[in-house]
Amino acid sequence: MSAPLFLVESLPTADRLTLDGSEGRHAATVQRLRPGERLLLADGRGGTAAAVIITVGKGTLDLEITSRGYIDAPVPRLVVVQGIAKGDRGELAVQAMTEVGVDEIVPWAADRSVVLWRGDRGVRAREKWVATVREATKQARRAWLPVVAGAPDESTARVARRIAGAAAAFVLHEEAEERLTTAELPATGEIVLVVGPEGGIADRELDAFTEAGARPVRLGPSVLRTSTAGVAALSVLSTRLGRW
Repeated sequence: MSAPLFLVESLPTADRLTLDGSEGRHAATVQRLRPGERLLLADGRGGTAAAVIITVGKGTLDLEITSRGYIDAPVPRLVVVQGIAKGDRGELAVQAMTEVGVDEIVPWAADRSVVLWRGDRGVRAREKWVATVREATKQARRAWLPVVAGAPDESTARVARRIAGAAAAFVLHEEAEERLTTAELPATGEIVLVVGPEGGIADRELDAFTEAGARPVRLGPSVLRTSTAGVAALSVLSTRLGRW
């Protein structure tokens, strides 16, 4: 089994480190790691460090750093515009997309989103997505922590502007004729993928996105839920781009 990964604000420059705070408590109390076991540290920006546990305290670990490394950010960058969904479907999508390699998630206030992120409720909802991304990053042992955009969400107009500046953009749509499996992909830059909410993408939204340069695509004959469509599309892109 691979060594567990813990996220830190910055990697140590010395050969010893005390891992405390929430990560230290999780390692010592929840995972019950013991002296002699190995773990990984990451700063979420590509930097990594391997370490061995020297001693375990109450919610803390004393570590010896054994090696350091850096993993380049993958290119092209994969950005998913996720229509806000009700219940836990949005968080399920965020978790799975992080595990399969998304680089940025943009919460989108679509016309047919049942739930609206407004005021304190919106801030709390976005914070849940951020927390979900963090935990999924650790689970997947990723050196790069995906970004959650929005303050707390993005409008259709802002998404269209993001599409206009991308190297390529695709809208998952059940009536599209082009397939994502055969669409032309750029070698660099940013690929934006738009996933609608449960009710789908409204005509005016599709028009705005296509006018900005996005191409409607489909994955296959099945109509996927909003919680699974982005994951399936990222899997296709990761395979085609050689990430997998």
